[in-house]
Amino acid sequence: MTAELTVHELIAKHRPTLDQALEAIRTRAYWSPHPEHPKAYGEHGSLDAAAGKAAFDALLGGRIDLGQPGTDDWLGGEVSPYGIELGVTYPHADVDTLLPAMKAGQRAWRDAGAEARAVVCVEILKRISDRTHEFAHAVMHTSGQAFMMAFQAGGPHAQDRGLEAVAYAYAEQVRTPGTAEWSKPQGKRDPLALTKTFKPVPRGIALVVGCNTFPTWNGYPGLFASLATGNAVLVKPHPRAVLPLALTVQVARQVLAEAGFDPNLVALTAERPGEGIAKTLATRPEIKIIDYTGSTAFGDWLETNARQAQVYTEKAGVNTVLVESTDNYKGMLSNLAFSLSLYSGQMCTTPQNLLIPRDGIRTDEGPRTYDEVVADIARAVDGLLGDDARANALLGAIVNPDVKARLEAAAGLGEVALASREVANPEFPDAVVRTPVIVKLDGAKPDDEAAYMSECFGPVSFAVAVDSAADAVELLRRTVREKGAMTVGAYTVDADVEGAVEEVCLEEAAQLSLNLVGGVYVNQTAAFSDFHGSGGNPAANAALCDGAFVANRFRVIEVRREA
Repeated sequence: MTAELTVHELIAKHRPTLDQALEAIRTRAYWSPHPEHPKAYGEHGSLDAAAGKAAFDALLGGRIDLGQPGTDDWLGGEVSPYGIELGVTYPHADVDTLLPAMKAGQRAWRDAGAEARAVVCVEILKRISDRTHEFAHAVMHTSGQAFMMAFQAGGPHAQDRGLEAVAYAYAEQVRTPGTAEWSKPQGKRDPLALTKTFKPVPRGIALVVGCNTFPTWNGYPGLFASLATGNAVLVKPHPRAVLPLALTVQVARQVLAEAGFDPNLVALTAERPGEGIAKTLATRPEIKIIDYTGSTAFGDWLETNARQAQVYTEKAGVNTVLVESTDNYKGMLSNLAFSLSLYSGQMCTTPQNLLIPRDGIRTDEGPRTYDEVVADIARAVDGLLGDDARANALLGAIVNPDVKARLEAAAGLGEVALASREVANPEFPDAVVRTPVIVKLDGAKPDDEAAYMSECFGPVSFAVAVDSAADAVELLRRTVREKGAMTVGAYTVDADVEGAVEEVCLEEAAQLSLNLVGGVYVNQTAAFSDFHGSGGNPAANAALCDGAFVANRFRVIEVRREA
């Protein structure tokens, strides 16, 4: 089968999906081609639950040989937050050999055109989707997410974000026509006439620096945005979460080869302990795009030092929920309890600071004092997680010792409204599972400010007493401006307060959720509809996903000829 025929087949197979994705980002309506329910898999070539678990088990203790040039070592060492040693080894690259090999395939990939690149990317995502059960176990045992969250966030939701990036990339590339006939009248003389062609060209090699907590969800947007715009992509996973991205690279290389392209357009490099290879790669002249999720310190370093590259970062922020009044007190408590508990707060979107007027709030159940509100939130969390089986399903496992240390230290920062407790996991006795801690702080005390104005990543929340709703709005503004926020939430039935909060979020570029009391939570976003981050405050310099996220990954080059 020729490469050209293969691409034509892929266009016939995946163009409808691409068109639906383009329509979804236009309308912002709900849509997903990737089923969320585990029972939806097992037909049409996809792995069911048993087959997916067996495929994951078969990986343990093995080697993922990607057939890349320049492999000079094999590295491993991942230990699941649930206590399992994965024992998988991955290639370490001699970048002086690998990077030129990656660049060699870019010309054919560039010349294939935006549509061909898009459908190849969709085929990669389709094959990943068929292995969602296998990927779910890989995400679970590298991130500590509970299985269902690993299945959904690490599977269909991540795949949606990848497809969303492909759709944006395609839309931006075809915004300019491929050819144009240009004619400028010259009065009595013959017009000036030119034939012009316009071609999107890649910037170069893109580097994806993976994160520990959401290796696929955070990794796929940058990977597929760069690949769809013609760039080769080198994936440098987090040392504790290599497996999900190694499998991703493996699938991408297989699809590229089958479609007649150079598989070295996508490659992976593992990292030796303490090697710091991300810094080395980030400043290489061949690296023209960098996608990074992680700490503010390294994100700032990349933005400052990787001057040759277009850098997209998602860093740390201090997410805030303002609680002023509500007409559904029980719904508010339930919604907040889930938001504070999900994945042990190990999400960049989890609320940290709850700003509550010290004189209390108005509710449909009558007035509640600050102390009562905090106690009721604590009871709601305690009730949600009172059953250990449900607690394990929501909390997952603590991803690394640093999170555990922050959780334990937080109890010494103020009055503890809800103490964290250990939860036993019968299936994985070595898992470190902890319920959230809620600590009372005073917004008027300078000594407390150091705590609530710093990100405390993990299952830690601060109930911050403020003098008034107006003071809460101003503290919200200062927090977003100085520290950044991926999410902001507010509960109010007062139109003036709502307007003030919305104005702060518009001025400081923060994504806002108002009065959530049902099954949608402030720390969840839906691909094709919700923007993850804004790119406009210190928490992130990019949004997932919008036109700005993809448009600067390529340039349009024009060739003019006399007509």
